Amino acid sequence: MVQGAAPSDDTPQRMDEELLRRVAERDPEAVRALYRRYSRIVYGLAARITGSTSDAEEVTQDVFLKVWEKAATYRADRGKVLTWLVQIARNRSVDMLRGQTARGRRDLRLVHQLGTEGATSAPVAPTEEELPVSRERIREALATLSHPQRSALEMAFFQGFTHREISEKLGEPLGTIKTRIRDAMIRLRGLLSEEIRTDNPGGLGVRIQGRG
Repeated sequence: MVQGAAPSDDTPQRMDEELLRRVAERDPEAVRALYRRYSRIVYGLAARITGSTSDAEEVTQDVFLKVWEKAATYRADRGKVLTWLVQIARNRSVDMLRGQTARGRRDLRLVHQLGTEGATSAPVAPTEEELPVSRERIREALATLSHPQRSALEMAFFQGFTHREISEKLGEPLGTIKTRIRDAMIRLRGLLSEEIRTDNPGGLGVRIQGRG
């Protein structure tokens, strides 16, 4: 005689779907329940992708914030709730890495240019072996510039605008913009001189003393 039916394999999925339904109805206890069930999985995936515990923590928080905001968009016919959470975590982790890589490249481009005395054209792209001055040091140095200098420099190196485009956007003469950026570069070069070596011919292939 059968004492009781075995639980269905889709029982956890049904429970998850019910929790999401409650989240969509703005039940905070439901999202907390999902967090307790799956936060370790989300965190573990984010940590593997980003290689950073702090970034993994941020991704985990972002994932469950998105669950709170987008629970109503979940479609059961497209996969399990856990699969949905994992996809959100993966996308957020990759986006974070891409953002960090882009910022790192812009910072490295600026530092490389600082180490290229007298350069008048776009700097040669550094190799992967060349390490950037820490972003903190760059930001500290930028903070010492005047507001006009910093704005022009950030538009050139961190937003990718040409000198002429900066001139047009700011409504100032092209010569003024060029002088402003040149003066800012000279000041930054002095502030970051300890981190920059220019012992290669022509200032190319600058190797930056990385500090983490």
